[in-house]
Amino acid sequence: MDLRSYWQILKRRWIYVIGPVVIVLILGLITYNKPPTNYNAGVRFIVGQEPTIAATDSDEERLANWKTSEYVVNTLADWVRGGQFAQLVSQDLLEEGIVVEPQAIVGGTTSDSTRSMMTLSIIYPDPVVLEHIMLSAANVLINQNELGLPQLGGETAQLVQLDQPIVNRISSTIINQLDLPLRIALAIFAGIGLAFLVEYLDPTIRNSDELELMDLPVVGLIPGNKRGWGDILPRN
Repeated sequence: MDLRSYWQILKRRWIYVIGPVVIVLILGLITYNKPPTNYNAGVRFIVGQEPTIAATDSDEERLANWKTSEYVVNTLADWVRGGQFAQLVSQDLLEEGIVVEPQAIVGGTTSDSTRSMMTLSIIYPDPVVLEHIMLSAANVLINQNELGLPQLGGETAQLVQLDQPIVNRISSTIINQLDLPLRIALAIFAGIGLAFLVEYLDPTIRNSDELELMDLPVVGLIPGNKRGWGDILPRN
């Protein structure tokens, strides 16, 4: 079957091609919800052991301090993404009269660590509340981090906040922007497949080529009244 035959099938079954597209488009417009506007704020922290001035300090001891700082950073980066940290931040905010559920903090919190530096990032739909969340999160991380570091035996690790939180608006993701077009593209492919399926199940024979594919001899043709036959039939 050549490309012209495929095109004829699509023209004949066009309703099956556009049907799924129309359905998806209508449902997409009815159920469409504008993506919520979110804001992001991030703060960097550096972690390090208290420097000692003892004359007996060796290079090995200083190297051990640096390695310990890396372990502290990695542990705290995991801790801030958990429920205990979110609960502490929620309680700290409540003391200021701001109510934020711990689940909202957990869902928007991410962290990253590189050597002795950690980055804490939080997403929230209200920029004013987000600034308070970041301040409370920094306060909890600096003053109550021993809860996430049982290896230190109850001692608080030294954290230094490197910058103040800056709230930035997050633009909608490419996934949100392409959601409906992707659905329509899938509907087109589904419609094309449905059109060929209906054509395959249809037992009607429309031309001599289909008979030849069935190894049946063509004895003769009876012209119809479709447009274009006038060029073949003799005119009176």
